[in-house]
Amino acid sequence: MREGPLAGSSLRELTEREPDGLVGRGWRGPRFPLLTKFIDAAGPLPVHLHADDEAARGQGEPNGKTEAWHILDAEPGATALVGVEPGVDRDRLRRALLEQDFDAVMRRLPVRAGLTLYVPAGTLHSFGPGTLVYEIEQTSDLQEHAMRHRMEDGAALGNEQWHTNVDALLGQWKPDPRPEFVPGLRWPAGDGVVRVILCAGPYFALERWQVRAGARLDHAFATALVLSNAGAPASFTCGDRPQELDRAQTVLLPAALGRVRVHGPADVLVGYLPDLEHDIRRPLAGAGYGPAAISALGEGLS
Repeated sequence: MREGPLAGSSLRELTEREPDGLVGRGWRGPRFPLLTKFIDAAGPLPVHLHADDEAARGQGEPNGKTEAWHILDAEPGATALVGVEPGVDRDRLRRALLEQDFDAVMRRLPVRAGLTLYVPAGTLHSFGPGTLVYEIEQTSDLQEHAMRHRMEDGAALGNEQWHTNVDALLGQWKPDPRPEFVPGLRWPAGDGVVRVILCAGPYFALERWQVRAGARLDHAFATALVLSNAGAPASFTCGDRPQELDRAQTVLLPAALGRVRVHGPADVLVGYLPDLEHDIRRPLAGAGYGPAAISALGEGLS
């Protein structure tokens, strides 16, 4: 924290010391549960995957990593590798990874600005080049990759270490997830306001709020909000204090604040820990969306 009586405290310290006020809804855990980042994929990312919660606990970590990508910009022809083709088994996948022939076994999907992809843990994936992404995910550093070089510095790997890495990846790989990009679901939010539910699952939800000049969006919340600016500098108010949010800047709003007002013009991304029934399924059903459209947003919505 930069300001106030908690200045100098780390996010991890506050998560452990003040979990109800910071995260909300009785959250207990050793780390803040959400991680967000802007990724400018000027080149292709390594083909990799992340452990699920069970595999992570086997490595002494509290959780794995499910993630989602919201595409902010993409060059014509940009693609992403996401999951494997139906019928690909472990042996065939291993051969392709050792040959570095990813297109022989993986699904290559076209990428367009404004779309979102929910990527369950255990899903083999990569994106880039020519792609600007906002990513939201569980807080975890665990990953296994299939590349012939070290992720940290690009140094070449010997065959023994590389084969060990590929086998570790295969031990955590899940063949079934084949997620698709979705445009999100619009939620009525008043004149001059567009509120889109981009994705949702048991670990996070992500929305995009676009507020026209002269309009405002008032929102009550019971869990922490991660507010990131996807457009020009914007302003918001929590309590009695107006604040500015610069381009690509992110601010964490603790659960204890309870309400935020976003002033137009604004284009912001909002991540949070959802109650799937209360925050997602029930209001979207009330807005006229059917079960198939809602469940396509992520996991746990069927």
